[in-house]
Amino acid sequence: MSVALGLGVPPHTPHAISVSLPTWKDNVGYEEGEKRVVDSMVNGYPRFFIHLSIRKLADICQHKYAVGNEECMLFPTRRIAEECRDFVRCRTLQLGRQPVQPRLVHLFICPQTSGSQPSAPLATTNTADLHIVLYPSDESSIAREFWQHTGFGISSRLAERCLSLLPHETKTLDIAHTTPAPIARFPMKGGYNNRYSVKGLKTVGASPPQEFSPMETPASAEDLSSDHSTYVEERYGRNLPIAAAALAKRALRRRVAGTLIKDNWSDTDCGGVPCAGQESVKTGPSSRGVASVTEDDVYLFPCGMTAIWSAHQLARQVKPEGKSVCFGFPYTDTLKVLRKWGPGAHFLGNGLDEDIDALEKLLESESKSDPSKPPVLALFAEFPSNPLLRSANLPRLRALADKYDFLIVVDETIGNFVNVDVLNYTDIVVSSLTKVFSGSSNVMGGSLVLNPQSRHYTALKSQLSETYEDTYFDEDAVYMERNSRDFKRRIKIIDDNTTAVCDFLRSRSIVGGSTTSQTAIKNVFYPKYITRENYDVCRVKPSPSLPSGGGFGGLFALTFTSPSASEAFFDALQVQKGPSLGTNFTLACPYTILAHYAELDWAEEFGVERGIVRVSVGMEERDTLLDVFGNALKVAEEAVAKGVI
Repeated sequence: MSVALGLGVPPHTPHAISVSLPTWKDNVGYEEGEKRVVDSMVNGYPRFFIHLSIRKLADICQHKYAVGNEECMLFPTRRIAEECRDFVRCRTLQLGRQPVQPRLVHLFICPQTSGSQPSAPLATTNTADLHIVLYPSDESSIAREFWQHTGFGISSRLAERCLSLLPHETKTLDIAHTTPAPIARFPMKGGYNNRYSVKGLKTVGASPPQEFSPMETPASAEDLSSDHSTYVEERYGRNLPIAAAALAKRALRRRVAGTLIKDNWSDTDCGGVPCAGQESVKTGPSSRGVASVTEDDVYLFPCGMTAIWSAHQLARQVKPEGKSVCFGFPYTDTLKVLRKWGPGAHFLGNGLDEDIDALEKLLESESKSDPSKPPVLALFAEFPSNPLLRSANLPRLRALADKYDFLIVVDETIGNFVNVDVLNYTDIVVSSLTKVFSGSSNVMGGSLVLNPQSRHYTALKSQLSETYEDTYFDEDAVYMERNSRDFKRRIKIIDDNTTAVCDFLRSRSIVGGSTTSQTAIKNVFYPKYITRENYDVCRVKPSPSLPSGGGFGGLFALTFTSPSASEAFFDALQVQKGPSLGTNFTLACPYTILAHYAELDWAEEFGVERGIVRVSVGMEERDTLLDVFGNALKVAEEAVAKGVI
């Protein structure tokens, strides 16, 4: 049996990144705000669903500080709170509304005992710093745009830290959950998008125990109480102590930089602390294709979208203001960031070589109209793209960037740096560490890497030295450090599993040569078959440490010969179902329904069909995976044979 609708994925994980939406109908109901679906949800992807702990803390702050009909959002630093305030003010003006000036409140939580004095914010686990943005409830949808697009909202673990430090009488206030449902990202027909809605706290743990199949993830140590869980993780060496968060973050930066000669996390000669973050650990030239990269060129963020937003802001700070270019069909929030901050973006949504032809003409035209500044600010691309797994011609784009003096920012999340070397063609590389780098789907994280060989490196590095804030919550970093220790081994297994599944499915598809009347699959989108020549340019070459070289990643997408085939395949697929990717377990979703439900026709203009099923393959036994996908395909082919519309 799959995880019940609305529960966290992985199951029994308080900080789960995904949420169970097991049927096609459930996903549509989620987007349309169907009561059956909305009322069942006790979890969701953190940028789209406000965690119950965060909601509880926000209710307490709202009860204490709100005036009139004000609501609030919570952030870790004053600068981010100011960014939210400015966004709400500017966005209301852009939409032709009465300008709004949100209020800011700084709450430093420091329990007093026996006359002790407050220490510096976040100096120990016994204090917490909280910045509250209060705004009229009528503008809640705009504030939530900031929460979603930037990923800067506090994490659920930080919320729990704050709650643990508040007086008991404060935490037990009888606060009604009356926050209105938010407005969808786009106008919708037949309903609203409740991805931000929050259930009352009474729903936690209210569902009956579920049975789980071998394809599903077992409960994690986070099932235990917070204090007990922390003790178990630290006592048996799975987690670093919270006090060693600085070591965890250094280990993460070294892993992302590719400078660890040996990742000695399992050694026991470091006083019980994994060696990867120690000052004394031996590091060497980066394995990322640019040998001069160091850990000091890596910047950590609370999530991947925060890294993308920060890269865009960084480009605006070091270059003359101008439009950016979004090259290829991206994950939805990337395009929103480029359009809502600054003067906008040129969108070249197919990401193919003919789009580079169009880009070159655009650059020539813009250069002639104003020779005093670069024709565009920066070009943003994914390698490969989500969900069509197309790989851009990075050498050709790099040549244009050098000629016209703009930045190139590449999101390598799907390819990942074990499989592809893209840094050499970029100025900035961003990634969502939430995905396969973590794998466990229980913590968020992001990274930004500067290319020391970029002509813009000095300016970018100098600007970050002045403006970068480490807002990555210590406990999240500790969990990410633990999860990522074996990421290279896991990626190899996932790559091999995915290639086997895709080869099988493609052999039964139209693009693979199937001509039977019941053929259900039209195409398999995977870098092995899609824009392969561009992918191979950046594919990691074989080496003693990686004899077979880079693989093709763990993500693929399927299109089908009919809507009924899409739905039948998805419903019959006995894996976890929900948003996100890069998990150690296989995870599927009807991607276009979830990401572009209110703009399905627009998405189809760029080949992103409404019936796409996107699959992130995990580490299950390969024969089991092939059986699971074979059974789902059989059901889809039967639906085609029956002529179901």
